[in-house]
Amino acid sequence: MKILDGKISSANAKEQIKHDTEVLKNIGVEPALAVILVGENKASQTYVASKEKACIQTGIKSIMHRLPESTTQSELLALINVLNLDDGVDGILVQLPLPKHIDTNTVLENIRCDKDVDGFHAINVGKLASGFKDGFVPCTPLGIMNMLNEYNIDPAGKNAVIIGRSNIVGKPMASLLLNANATITITHSKTKNLKEICKNADIIVAAIGKPNFVTKDMVKDGAIVIDVGINRLDDGSLCGDVDFKNVAEKTSYITPVPGGVGPMTIAMLLKNTIKSTQNRAKKLGLV
Repeated sequence: MKILDGKISSANAKEQIKHDTEVLKNIGVEPALAVILVGENKASQTYVASKEKACIQTGIKSIMHRLPESTTQSELLALINVLNLDDGVDGILVQLPLPKHIDTNTVLENIRCDKDVDGFHAINVGKLASGFKDGFVPCTPLGIMNMLNEYNIDPAGKNAVIIGRSNIVGKPMASLLLNANATITITHSKTKNLKEICKNADIIVAAIGKPNFVTKDMVKDGAIVIDVGINRLDDGSLCGDVDFKNVAEKTSYITPVPGGVGPMTIAMLLKNTIKSTQNRAKKLGLV
């Protein structure tokens, strides 16, 4: 069993991002990421703080907009429009979840697709599903693919089972693995015989949000297990969607929680921002 260490992979990614940032600044283009946080969700505040810190580490300009819970949808859309029109902003990220009185899909569709560094706009989703390389890919699945590549794991020809069908992880993960020539099965809460399906998997990606959901008897010997989940237990400790202690002994590779997929998600957000800045530099004729 080998650990897929997200801390090491993200540190390597950030070194490249830092280099790319310096190159862009040397030709007069400063990468800039605008993050909008609405409300007082503590988990969201933690994520946003991590993103700010990562921007500082890599030299990317961080533009923070912290809005009160009472912010209306029209007020949020007005701010997004200002950022859409600002040539000095390369990426726009609206931290989810949003307060219940704001429609998430409407908000995401109003972010300009060439600044949608989260990869949630319908145009970017369509480009990913069609195999185009010029769109933005959601950060968590992109981070997983980068980690597999760093550990020289080729998905081609492998049976991959994804547990969870969210727009943020499950569906884009399926597109990425399919584009990498894996054979894909997406499972979810209505799937029958889930254990039998998982036991045939060479790669399992667990993104269902249930603590220790994937157990030892669901995993075949030598499987690669990617745990996207992060759950807080009653005692305050964190665990993933995989019963790490018991599953790990059967795997060839496995991600820990914390320290696995999480750090890669933030690194890929920065990578997408740099990609957007590079596109801006091309339009300006600087590269």
